[in-house]
Amino acid sequence: MSTVNAQRPSITVSSLDLDRLYSVIENAPRTALPYVEALETELARASVVEPQQMPPDVATMNSVVRYRDLSTQQEHRVTLVYPQHLAATENGISVLAPVGSALLGLRVGQSIHWQVPGGHLIELELLGLDYQPEAAGEYHR
Repeated sequence: MSTVNAQRPSITVSSLDLDRLYSVIENAPRTALPYVEALETELARASVVEPQQMPPDVATMNSVVRYRDLSTQQEHRVTLVYPQHLAATENGISVLAPVGSALLGLRVGQSIHWQVPGGHLIELELLGLDYQPEAAGEYHR
């Protein structure tokens, strides 16, 4: 599985999230390999900032985000979580899921084309953040 390279928006990730995400990647089961590779590709192109420097309009780990699937025009509200926290999070979406990897690091108003299992493409637009830990002063959550 690969992402679509054409015109991917710039993304921003905090140094804390980056460290934790590399730990997730290192400990992921082999069955998650295609998802891990997609996340690694995104992390490799991300701008990295300290949590205290994170712009308040960027989707970070544990953010509550609102996005639109542009192919269906359906809007969704989810919390972007680490895989190990998925079961304990209402409306959670794992960062290893295609939608989770696609949303990570986007700024409000940006959209991204993303290839999902089976080869079809999705296009997502980040509509807003209802909560971002960094903006709430929660830098080490």
